[in-house]
Amino acid sequence: MQAFSWRLQTTEIMRIPRIYYDGELIEGTTIELDRSASQHVCKVLRLDTSAPLILFNGKGKSVTAVLESTSGKAAQVKILEGISELTESPLQIHLGLAISKGDRMDYAIQKAVEVGTNIITPLTTERTVVRLDSKRQQKKLDHWRGVIISACEQCGRAYLPTLNPISPLSNWITHTSPCKIMFDTEAEQTLSQLQKYNKVSILIGPEGGLSDNERSQACSQNFESIKLGPRILRTETAVVSACCALQVLWGDFS
Repeated sequence: MQAFSWRLQTTEIMRIPRIYYDGELIEGTTIELDRSASQHVCKVLRLDTSAPLILFNGKGKSVTAVLESTSGKAAQVKILEGISELTESPLQIHLGLAISKGDRMDYAIQKAVEVGTNIITPLTTERTVVRLDSKRQQKKLDHWRGVIISACEQCGRAYLPTLNPISPLSNWITHTSPCKIMFDTEAEQTLSQLQKYNKVSILIGPEGGLSDNERSQACSQNFESIKLGPRILRTETAVVSACCALQVLWGDFS
């Protein structure tokens, strides 16, 4: 196998494909990627043997590697050495996101991951249009986990955000957090008026917004009602705007 130098600059590393591997990453060993990752490496990226890769296990471990061989639909990868990928924000964001229809939910989850969200809990609310039985819920969760993995591969995160089971809003709002924020166009307070926190939970409602009863319930559980400007935002736009604003104020966008 042709030797490959890993003494690269950050800009060069950013161009190397990153692949999630749900298993142990031990230097010097050869592993086989799962079917989805193998297909991505061989069929989508069309990589040749000796091509450089970065593997990460979603728990903070990242390694350099090279594509050793391909046989059929499987790709074998030689792990070289561990690397440090410092891409996690000091701000921990727990996103409670009402389920939306179509590609909007995928987009919202993808962008939330890219801007540093740590925990995502899909929510059902009074005005949630999408209704899922238990079988479809699991199928959706599996799909959203795939969205999270792809987003981490693209944006350079070594930790996979936690995807919680789908929860009714009434249950989720009772969880403990040092700062709870509900975004509401009728609110008067803005983010800049709050004191700084390193952990925050944010609530984003469905397309039709939260009901008066749900807003009252959230306020009774210590949620701060906050306004994101004078305009009404779509659900997926509100997710990106809220997470970015928080990263600017309290996180690593500053």
